[in-house]
Amino acid sequence: MTLKKDLLKQAKLLPKSAGCYLMKNKYQDVIYVGKAKNLKNRVSTYFDNSQKYIKTQALVRNIQSFEFIMTSTEIESLILENNLIKKFNPKYNIRLRDDKTYPYVQINYNEDFPELVYTRKPKNKKNYKHFGPFPEGTHLKSTLKALTKTFKLRDCSLTEFRSRKTPCLIFEMNQCNAPCVQKISIESYQETISKAQSFFESPNKRKNIIKELKDKMNKYSKNEQFENAILLRDSISTLEIHDEASHKQQVELNKGPKDIDLFAYFYHKDEIDLCFYEIRNSLLIGTKNLNFINSFQDEEDFQKELPSVILSYYSEKFNLPKFFYSNLSEKNLRILNELFSNKFTNNLTAAKVPRKFNELQKTTKDFAENAQRMRKDNYQNILKGLKKLQDLLKLEEMPRDLECYDVAIWQGQSPTASQITFKDGKKDSKNYRLYHLKERPEGNNDFAMMEEVLERRLKQTLLPDVFVVDGGKLQMKSFQKILRKHKIDIPVVGIAKSRLHPTYKNDLMNKSEERLFIPGRTNPYTLKKNIELFRILTQMRDEAHRFSRKLHHKEEKKKFIHSDLSKIPGVGKVTIQKILSKHNGKIEELAKLEIKEFWDLFSVNKSTAQKIIEYLKKIKA
Repeated sequence: MTLKKDLLKQAKLLPKSAGCYLMKNKYQDVIYVGKAKNLKNRVSTYFDNSQKYIKTQALVRNIQSFEFIMTSTEIESLILENNLIKKFNPKYNIRLRDDKTYPYVQINYNEDFPELVYTRKPKNKKNYKHFGPFPEGTHLKSTLKALTKTFKLRDCSLTEFRSRKTPCLIFEMNQCNAPCVQKISIESYQETISKAQSFFESPNKRKNIIKELKDKMNKYSKNEQFENAILLRDSISTLEIHDEASHKQQVELNKGPKDIDLFAYFYHKDEIDLCFYEIRNSLLIGTKNLNFINSFQDEEDFQKELPSVILSYYSEKFNLPKFFYSNLSEKNLRILNELFSNKFTNNLTAAKVPRKFNELQKTTKDFAENAQRMRKDNYQNILKGLKKLQDLLKLEEMPRDLECYDVAIWQGQSPTASQITFKDGKKDSKNYRLYHLKERPEGNNDFAMMEEVLERRLKQTLLPDVFVVDGGKLQMKSFQKILRKHKIDIPVVGIAKSRLHPTYKNDLMNKSEERLFIPGRTNPYTLKKNIELFRILTQMRDEAHRFSRKLHHKEEKKKFIHSDLSKIPGVGKVTIQKILSKHNGKIEELAKLEIKEFWDLFSVNKSTAQKIIEYLKKIKA
C-alpha cells in the first residue's frame, strides 16, 4: 500500500466532529495546521486524488503523517488553529509580512526612577504605562527628548544609573535631577514624570503643559536667566510641532467611535495584500499593510480563511480598536464577532462600513492594490527572486525557507559561526543562531569548522528548503558531503565574489561580481541578472558576516577579561564564569564598581569582591 493510500485510510477513520489537524513531514515537523467542521471529510480530501490544485499538491507531497484535535464548535477550532500556528509556525500556513510598526511611549513604573522610553515593541506587563501608537510626522523621539530635558528626567541606561556615584554632565547642565545620587526623592520624581506623562493623555493636557512652560520661560527671561529660558524655548518649539501634527491628522468622527480599523484586501494569483486604516482616539495614525504568498485555489477559497487571517493579525496587536469595519460577507462578520468575543476582552466588534466612511474605505482598498503594484515596479518583488532560485535549482516548488552560514575566525582564535534564516525572502531574526566552535591545533580550518556547525544544526528539526553557504564551489561541495552522510536531500548553493584579474585590481570601473554556485552547473550564475535574487542572497550573506563577527568579538573580549581575572590569587574558575556570564563590557567598567555593587551584581562574597576590585584598580591605575 502506498503512503497516500495509507493516509487516506487513516483519514477515513477520523471523527466527523469539528477540530484541528496537524500535517507532519518525514522529520516529524508540523508543516501545516488546518481546521474543519468535519475532520473526516476535510482531511480525506488531501489524499483521495480529487485534489487538483498545484499548491496543495506541493503540501501533500511532503505529508508523512498527521494528528488531530477535536473541538466542540467550529469557533473553538478557529481559535485553536490560531494558537497552534503561533506555536509551530508551519511552513505552509499563511505568513503575514508586516510592513511597519508604529511607535509608543512606554514607562516602567516597576522602577523607582522610570524614564520615558520610545519603543515599537511595547511590553504588556504589570505596572507598565503606554501611550500611542503615534502616527508619522509627530516627531516622537524629539518630543521625548524635549520632555526629558524640560522635566529633568533620567536619560541613562539602568546599568549606568545603578553604577553612578557622582552626578553626570547632564546634571551640571541643569537638564537632570540626578536621581542616581538621590538628589531627588522617589516621590518627587514620580510626581514629575506623571506631569510629563500627562502630555500624552489628551489634547487639553498637552496644551496646558505647553502653556505652563511658556509662562515659566517668560519668568526666566524677566529674571535674566537666559540659559534656562532658551532651553525651554527650544523644548516648547518641539512640543508644539508634536501638538500641531497631531491636530492636523485629526479625523472628523462627529459623535462616532474613536478607535476603529477599516479593512480591505487586494487579491492576486501570486500575492495577497491586506490593508488596515487605523484610527485611534479620533486620530488617523496611518495604515498597516500586510502581504503574503497566495496559496489558495481562488478568491472564494481565500475568503473562507479570512476570519482566521484577521484573528491571527489581531492576536499579535497591542492596541486593539473598538470597531472593525469592512465589506466582508455577513457570514464572515458573524464568525469574526464570535471569534473576537471568545478571544478578546475589549468588546471588539466587526461590522459593515458605515456610509460616512465609504470614501476612506475605497482609499483602503486602493492602498492595498497600490502597495502590491509598487513592490513589483520598484524591484522589490521577492517572489520573482525566489522563483528564479526555484528555476536554477529545478525544484518542484518555490523555496520559502533559506538558511545561510558563515564562520568568523582570526589566527585560529575564538572561532564562531552564524546561522541566518530568511522566510519568504525576509529576515526571520528570531531564528538566527550563533555557534561557539572548537579551536583547532592547525588554526584556521573553515571546512572542518563548517562541518562542525552543520553536524550540530542537523540534530535540530525544521530544516530549510535551501542551504546558502558563504563561499564558492569547495565550500558548497563540503556542505553537500555532510548532507549526503545524513541522507538529507536539501539543495545547497554557494555565494562568492568573482576574483578580479591583477590588471584590474585597482580599477573602480571593474568591480568584482556576485556569483552563485549551483550543484551540477559548470559555470556559476551571475546574480546581477536577477536583482531580486541578488538582494535576498547578498543580504543573507552580509547578515551572516555581521552576526558571526559580533559573537567573535564578544568571545575575544571575554578572553582578555578572563586573562586578567585568572591572575588574582584566590579567584577560581566558578567566580570568573559568574562574572563573564553577566558582563559583556570592558574590564575598565568592572574597576569602576564599588565592592558592595560588585558582590550584589555577580553574587560573589565580600572578600572575593574586595580582592578583585583592589586588583583591577591597581592594574588600571
